[in-house]
Amino acid sequence: MDASNQIEVPPSFSQLFRSRSGRLLQPAETVLQRYELCEDLACTLTEQAQQLYQRGHSDEEAVLLGLYHAIAGEGAGLARAEARWVILRLAELLRWRSPSLPPLAPEA
Repeated sequence: MDASNQIEVPPSFSQLFRSRSGRLLQPAETVLQRYELCEDLACTLTEQAQQLYQRGHSDEEAVLLGLYHAIAGEGAGLARAEARWVILRLAELLRWRSPSLPPLAPEA
């Protein structure tokens, strides 16, 4: 990574790109770009999640699960593990309890 870059990728995100032995499976610059995308998405979704909740759309977990299914679907541009991270980060930003997300199946 560029030494002038001051953004630190949290371990919870970089773990998505590591082998079992801990080696990065993608270039560090790619991991940083994906992190920035996912963090921006989580921040952007905070307002939408709050609006859905305030309009009476179920409960916090249902709102988060609905958003997860929207961003984890084919064509959304995120790997399922990234979508999962975004929703867990969104719950953290909103100070909502983390939802019970579907388990990750190995991606092909």
